[in-house]
Amino acid sequence: MKTLEQTVAQYRDDWKLRSLEQQRLEIENNEAVAKLYELEDEVPSYVPLERVSLTNNSAFRWPNKTPEERDVLFAESAIVDLISYAVGCMFGRYSLDKPGLILGDQGSTLQDYLAKVPSPTFMPDLDNVIPFVDDGWFEDDIVERFRQFLRAAFGTEHFEQNLRFVAESLGVKALRDYFITKSGKSRFYDDHVQRYKQRPIYWMFSSPKGSFNALIYLHRYTPSTASTVLNEYLREYEAKLTVALQQAEAASVGGGSVKDQKKADWFRKVLAELRDYEHDVLYPLATKQVAIDLDDGVKVNYPKLRPAVKKIAALEVSNG
Repeated sequence: MKTLEQTVAQYRDDWKLRSLEQQRLEIENNEAVAKLYELEDEVPSYVPLERVSLTNNSAFRWPNKTPEERDVLFAESAIVDLISYAVGCMFGRYSLDKPGLILGDQGSTLQDYLAKVPSPTFMPDLDNVIPFVDDGWFEDDIVERFRQFLRAAFGTEHFEQNLRFVAESLGVKALRDYFITKSGKSRFYDDHVQRYKQRPIYWMFSSPKGSFNALIYLHRYTPSTASTVLNEYLREYEAKLTVALQQAEAASVGGGSVKDQKKADWFRKVLAELRDYEHDVLYPLATKQVAIDLDDGVKVNYPKLRPAVKKIAALEVSNG
C-alpha cells in the first residue's frame, strides 16, 4: 500500500494534469471563437494557468506562490480535507465502506448506520461525543480516534510515517496541536466552521477557557446529548483531574519541585473553571432536555445550546 505522502502527491499530480487539460480546452475555445468572428489579431486567446478556475488547481488557488509553495499548500489542504472526512466517518456521516452520505437525517442513530453498513471497516463513535482535551485523558478522544481511522484507511505498514506526514503537512509538532491547544483553541474547529460557512454540522461543547471540549454531530443530537456530555465526559474529566491534583499536591509537599507546584496550580485553575461550567451552564442545560428541529437551520438551533457550546459570532442572537 502507498504511503499517505505518495497518495497526496499522486492526487496533486492528477489535478495538475486536469488543470493543464482544462487550460488547453479553454485556449482552443477562445481561438475558435476568435476565428469565427475574425478577431484573431485583436483578442488574445491564451489563458494563464492561474485563471483556470478548478477548485484544486494550485495555480488558481494560490496565484502569487511559487510552484514549490503551492505543493506545500496543496498537501496541507488535502490533509485538512482528509481530517474533515475522517471526523465524518467517526460520527457515521460517512463510511470507508460505502460512498456518499450515510447518516444525514435528524435523530440518526448508530443502528441506522449499521443497517446501511453492517460490517464497517471503521466503527463510528457509539455515543456521538468525541472529547477534545489537551492530553490523552480519554481512550476515545479525537487524537486516538484519528489514529484508528488512519490505520483503517491506509493500513498499518506505514502508520508512523503517515502520522508524521499529517503533522508536517499541518505545520504542527504533534497532531493534538491541530485539534486542541493548551489555550483551548482548535484549528480543526475553526477550519470546520469556515468550511460550512458559519453553519457547522459538528458542534463543540466548550468550557469558557476551552479546558474542556467535546464534539457532537448535529444530525445525531438528541435532547439527552447534553446529559451525556455532562455525565460521561465532563464529570469523568473532573474526576481524573482531581486525582492528578492530589498526586501533584503530594509530590509538592515538603519542598517539592517548582514543576510539581505549578502543575498543582494548573489543575486547581482548570478544575475551578470546569466546576463553574458544570454548575452554571452544562447542568442547567442538561436538565432542560433541549429539543431542536433541523428544518429550522443551524442559525436558529445553535443559540439554544449557548453558552454551553463554543461561541460563533455569526450565530449569536442579535439584540437589535
